Amino acid sequence: MVKNAIELPGVKNARELGGFPVDGGRIKKGVLLRTGVLGKTPESIEKLEKKYKLRTIVDFRMSGERNASPDPEIQGARNIHLPVIEFDDYIQQLGDSQLAKRYMSQQMTREEMVEIACQHDLIGPEVYPGFLLRERGIKAYSSFFEILLKADPEEGAVLWHCTDGKDRTGLASALLLAALGASRETIFEDYLITNTYNATVIEPLRKNLTAVGMDPDKIDAMIFASGGAIEAYLTRAFEVLEEKYNGVDGYLTKALGLTDDDLMSLRRKYIE
Repeated sequence: MVKNAIELPGVKNARELGGFPVDGGRIKKGVLLRTGVLGKTPESIEKLEKKYKLRTIVDFRMSGERNASPDPEIQGARNIHLPVIEFDDYIQQLGDSQLAKRYMSQQMTREEMVEIACQHDLIGPEVYPGFLLRERGIKAYSSFFEILLKADPEEGAVLWHCTDGKDRTGLASALLLAALGASRETIFEDYLITNTYNATVIEPLRKNLTAVGMDPDKIDAMIFASGGAIEAYLTRAFEVLEEKYNGVDGYLTKALGLTDDDLMSLRRKYIE
């Protein structure tokens, strides 16, 4: 069984932060959940309502993704939309609205999409710094922490998700783990669990692309586009935060506005 997995039929990459070691103890189980897009199976909905007593859903997806596949109604849970990136941001990066529409509608081969994405830093080591440093991303992650600070884990869980549950969601999880005092090793362990979930896709793809002599950076890009988590991409995000904010802690306080009292409050709430 995948580490920290939670059984939610029809939901990709469903797991929790509970049980990870942090300064002062371990993260409480059953209260901090991360997933891919939420499925609508009755069994999953019932588990979220009854087992986890879900109180808040944070949706990091773009508006178009959210409209195309709305989250199911979870009784007792409020749903908050905090897009980390929107279609307009892709237009700006691609510099061509028609190309952006073709790219987002996936009206091209996977290889063409990856090539365009790499040329414009939609895939590659700079993609996570882009999420973290744009005004929209800062607003989304700042609001995410506001939600966590107001939540009461005794009443029920908070769940955050995007589409695959690995990038926008993965960064939120990395920031939260850092705020709770997790080691860099633990943060990367959580991030890379995605590859265990998707191993049946990732491993044959890596083997095939390596066999045809594809450049390692392009292999990473293809794996990333196919649901994989790339360690070097998260490493680059941490490097950029070190350069601009003197580390993740500096990003949490200077960019997201968390105070020392906020960090202490988070640790009191979510650590046992």
